[in-house]
Amino acid sequence: MKYSLFASTALAACAFVSAPAIAQDADTAAEPEVDDNIIIVTATRRAEDVQDIPLAVTAVSPAQLDRQGVVNVQNITSVSPSFSTSNAQLASGSVVLRIRGVGTTSNNIGFESAVGIFIDGAYQSRPGVALSEFVDVERVEVLRGPQGTLFGRNTSAGALNITNRRPDLSEFGGFANATYGNRDLLSIQGAVNLPVVQDSVAVRLTGAYRERDGYYTLLNGAGQEIGESNGADQFLVRGQVGWETDSGIKGRIIADYAESNAPFGAALEVLQSPVETFGLFAAVGLGARGGMSGPVVATDPFDTTTAQAAADSRIATVSFEPITKVENWGITGELEIPLGAAADLIYIGSYRSFSSFEAYDSDFSGLDVFSVTGNVTDIETMTHELRVQGDAWGGRLEWLVGAYYSDEDITQAASFELGEDYGELIGALFFAPTGGALGANPLTLLSGGVDPAGTTNTNLYSQSSKSWSLFTHNTLEITDGLDFTVGLRYSDESKDGAFAQGNNSNTICPAILASIGAGAVPAPLIPNVFGTGCFAFTAPADLPAAAVFPLPRTFAGEFSDSELIYTVKLAYEFAAPINVYASFTHGYKSGGFNLDSTAAAGGADPRFASEEVDAYEIGMKARLLDNAVTLNVAAFREEFSNFQVLEFTGAQFTTFNVPKANTQGVEIESTIRPNDNFTFNLGLTYTDAAYPADCAGTLTSPNVLALCGNSLTNAPEFVGIAGGLYETEIGNSLRVFINGQVRMESDRRTSTQAVDPSNLAARIPVPFDQQDGNVKINLRAGLGDIDKAWTIEAWATNITNQITRGVTFNTVLRSGSRSAFIQEPRSYGLTVRTQF
Repeated sequence: MKYSLFASTALAACAFVSAPAIAQDADTAAEPEVDDNIIIVTATRRAEDVQDIPLAVTAVSPAQLDRQGVVNVQNITSVSPSFSTSNAQLASGSVVLRIRGVGTTSNNIGFESAVGIFIDGAYQSRPGVALSEFVDVERVEVLRGPQGTLFGRNTSAGALNITNRRPDLSEFGGFANATYGNRDLLSIQGAVNLPVVQDSVAVRLTGAYRERDGYYTLLNGAGQEIGESNGADQFLVRGQVGWETDSGIKGRIIADYAESNAPFGAALEVLQSPVETFGLFAAVGLGARGGMSGPVVATDPFDTTTAQAAADSRIATVSFEPITKVENWGITGELEIPLGAAADLIYIGSYRSFSSFEAYDSDFSGLDVFSVTGNVTDIETMTHELRVQGDAWGGRLEWLVGAYYSDEDITQAASFELGEDYGELIGALFFAPTGGALGANPLTLLSGGVDPAGTTNTNLYSQSSKSWSLFTHNTLEITDGLDFTVGLRYSDESKDGAFAQGNNSNTICPAILASIGAGAVPAPLIPNVFGTGCFAFTAPADLPAAAVFPLPRTFAGEFSDSELIYTVKLAYEFAAPINVYASFTHGYKSGGFNLDSTAAAGGADPRFASEEVDAYEIGMKARLLDNAVTLNVAAFREEFSNFQVLEFTGAQFTTFNVPKANTQGVEIESTIRPNDNFTFNLGLTYTDAAYPADCAGTLTSPNVLALCGNSLTNAPEFVGIAGGLYETEIGNSLRVFINGQVRMESDRRTSTQAVDPSNLAARIPVPFDQQDGNVKINLRAGLGDIDKAWTIEAWATNITNQITRGVTFNTVLRSGSRSAFIQEPRSYGLTVRTQF
């Protein structure tokens, strides 16, 4: 399905006038009644009406989270057209968040996210750290464009600012929710607020549990069902103590703990390998399909119908069910001290510990070829932020100065094993070019009798990071309605990164190198024999042959950088009220180390450069027709330099900087409330996010040249969101609502590679790269007590069961095959709520 500008606009407009919407309502927990036309946010580090700040920000209320089924960061796509997300094989480390088409491809713990996540003011150093369930949330703010002069960490694409409900010092209250749905979904959420000393000290306890069957069915090579993947088995507990003294000093301490244990990371093959269709797996004794038991997928790269049918089945083939165990806990402290009548001192400090263990079949087939037997990741992060802010000159100047410090330690131990079928798989790959002359196990033949089966290796990565910065952000009212803002941040980054090996049992690689050196390997076969005999993930490091061949090399090095980040804005408020603004921001995201075994191969520098961006934006925010209509429009252009890219080639991960990448477009968000019963909303984003044709500059590496002239990954040109809400009271005791939302997106690329880098002259697009445009619909209806003592809701998300791909990639060691990680299919269920 393809969309033109006219078609996208027309669809959004139709849904806008007929479908359901975003409501700024009370959450499931008790809170004071507020004016639905006023949404208070802290995107500028002050509590302000979202319509009054010169910044493109989407504010998501608790009711909106509930009614759109937004249970975690990844679901925010249903309420913000400029935000998108994708995930690959790791539950903890391959989450990619994007704003305006820009994000940082993941699967490498050395990368920081272009979209920063801040929970209760504390920076979360990796997206996977922030995947706990949304529960008892006060609001979510999606800040679009680079941030740095207000938040504790620099982000080049945008930020998510998530604020949990604070303890209420005066009233006892709480809520509980229970949900049952398809795929045996069971979800329980709740919170209770307990004033300990009336109006002075309170405790708030929050918890959530979620369990659900996966949406992948897993088969082994014999076609037997062995498990599932991509479900849920998780819980979260959070406790808060909040206080306020008679002198105005207030604060809170937040402690949380979360676990997740659901198998994760299966993928669907969407394009068969020619090795399979030509019968070469069978020729070496691996069966007709080479370990594949799921539906037969496309053989024609353009046969999307067959591939779609295979994806609809959601059957993946693996040799064993993946294992995922994630633990995440942290403590955040917040203290606010008034300094006279016009200034406050604010401190936010946090400590977070994240650990994960993951084991999975990395060749995505029923063959025993290549497995990750254990991927153990530990991340410890400490942050401190101190701000002094206030007003001067009768309120005409709002000023802020602050300092920030963070200390992060990352360790990862990734253990790999070559299985019993590895040698025969290589035989199938070599069969056609050699006419079968090397037999079923050519590596054993060419190495003098060494069998690669059972080869093990553990790669050890570490990175220690320290960051400090000084910042200021100030707004001066020049004349009535005319505001000038300037923000500055000086940021200093230093990192120590290292790669080492432990428990390497590889004997096949030295033997293959010896055979190559002795002339026993035919010259045309040397690249392929070397690449498979010294497979990058299991090859020994620091062999003497590393001087000639691109073998792993251990490293230990330092990275340091500093940057001045700044923003200037001019805003004017008309009487309507209508606010217009223009801004320029120079943003930045730190470089670091490519924490991969091949990062220093061939003497390469394992470091990658920092990413910078110059962002221009003009916008308008308006309330019209006696506040019945809000209309926000922003036009933007963001010019990136040294854009950070991580790319999987089918045999290894490569990291590099692309000299240029640009994103530009227009965003429209509107809400209409014609009366107390109806609310309609519309969001439409046009984004042109691409590597310009001259993006290589002076670089000539094929992986950079292959991207020039192509769009960024998962950056659709058009995204529209439209919906509506109808709510009314029945008599004096009941209330009813019907809510729905439609999200439409145009075509998008789903892999980092755009064209085949080995044949740049032909500019042949990578097969099965494009995800066609699609429409996803969410519906929810509820009936309950007028005072919200009880509510029953029926809901469905993605009701037409659109199966879409988040990431498409070259299947590991399966020449010509392509596989994909698909996104959430249709879900439905019932929810019961009570509030007290």
